[in-house]
This record gives sequence, C-alpha cells and structure tokens, in this order.
Amino acid sequence: MKVRIVVISILSLLLCASTAFSRDVKKNFSIRDAMEKPVVQDVLNNGVALYWGDQPHPAVVREYGTFKSNKRTNGFRKKHDDACARALASALVALQDRADREGGNGVINIKSYIKNRENSSSTEYSCLVGGMMVNVVLKGTVVQLAR
Repeated sequence: MKVRIVVISILSLLLCASTAFSRDVKKNFSIRDAMEKPVVQDVLNNGVALYWGDQPHPAVVREYGTFKSNKRTNGFRKKHDDACARALASALVALQDRADREGGNGVINIKSYIKNRENSSSTEYSCLVGGMMVNVVLKGTVVQLAR
C-alpha cells in the first residue's frame, strides 16, 4: 500500500513539473475572431476607438504617448484561442482605461509585443502560451482623434 502511494505521488509530481516547466510558445490568433467573442465584447469601452497596426483612423488632434499593457490569465485546460482572447480583452481594457485617464478617445498603432519583439498586424495578435498561463502584451499610442 505504501509503495502504491509513493508511486502515485512521484507520478503526480512529474506530471505537475512537466506542465509547470513547459516552454512558452508564441501563437498568433485572428483579431476579428477574438473581437467577436462575448468575453471581449462584454468588457470593451465603446467610447475609446481601437486601431490595430497601420489601420486607417481619423486625424490625430493630440498624442498622449505610447503605452504597454501586459496581461496574463489562466490557460490550464482551456482552448488556447479562448484563453488568449480573455488575456487580449484584459490588455485592451487596460489600454482603453489609460486613454480615459489621459483624456484620449482612441488607441492607434496597437501592436503585439512578445519577448521584446513587436508584431504589427491589422489581422492577427500574438499570445504567449505556456503550460499553465497565457500572456498577451500590447503596445498602443493613446490619442485624441478628430470627430
């Protein structure tokens, strides 16, 4: 009986260790697909416009600066696209909150920023997927856009 408990304990530790130490992998997901998920739609502030990469936007009246948002969420036993969409939602809300605090009404030039590398795209965002957590880092420029 003691041998069985020891074996089960060792196997459990090995399983946890392999998950905890698994390597983070950068994955790209569709911005459009993520933005259509309720987890994203339900939390965004419609008063602050979001423009990815080099998407066209109204004229900039005032620029407040470029800011970074780094958000993680639990990815354990979740589909990667769903977990990453949740982290994306948190990162976008943080950028929108920053725009509100600065007096802006938009965030332009939004880019993924993973492992100190920018990925500017108007169709995809990057997410770092690990064994237990996912991470989305965004950079964007907070601005006042002409109405």
